[in-house]
Amino acid sequence: MVSDSDETNRGEDGRADLAPADALAGYEKDLRRAERKVAGEIDPGARGIVVAVAVLVAMVSLVLPHTGSANGLDVLTMSPDAITERVAITSRVFVWLVVVFGIGFSMLALLTRRWVLAWIALCGCAIACVAGMLAWWTRNTPGVGGVEPPSGVGVGLILGWIAVFVLTFHWSRVVWARSSYHLALEQQRRQENAAREAATLSLYKRLDAAAEAAKNDDKD
Repeated sequence: MVSDSDETNRGEDGRADLAPADALAGYEKDLRRAERKVAGEIDPGARGIVVAVAVLVAMVSLVLPHTGSANGLDVLTMSPDAITERVAITSRVFVWLVVVFGIGFSMLALLTRRWVLAWIALCGCAIACVAGMLAWWTRNTPGVGGVEPPSGVGVGLILGWIAVFVLTFHWSRVVWARSSYHLALEQQRRQENAAREAATLSLYKRLDAAAEAAKNDDKD
């Protein structure tokens, strides 16, 4: 016959086996939380300086002549100077993209180091590259009825276009590096999940074997 003390010892052994598993599960949750936080961040490194300079250039381009007597701010607000210069919608779209994505989201991505903001800045700057090309084209192309724009491309448009090209290149490298890290992290997570499932199955088998042995001892 099995005494009460033997059953108590077996129960304590079972709890001792489960206690490390519970502690490990708690540590695992904290580790997952920390990994999610790190995975959502970027580390631009030296590229951060280049991006900051490109943002500064984009800001300067707004106060420089976009075309003729109209600067970027005039194009942004469609002031009388912009109307006089017959600024096309493509120029206005380009300037808005520069302000929102080249300056706004790029600054937020640098300050917060959030991957999603860097991704948004990349997409907006890539579109701004195309819009800048169209804005340049409209300043050298006759309009409806053969009416040519009174002025050509200004230095502000040129600098703004170069700035968004630089931002697009560097944000793409930063986002791609983080995306590769995400893929590697997911692969590592799948391997860890498989190992953890195997360890859990092994623990359950040990507990079942111990319970079966206890039942056999009780019968004896």
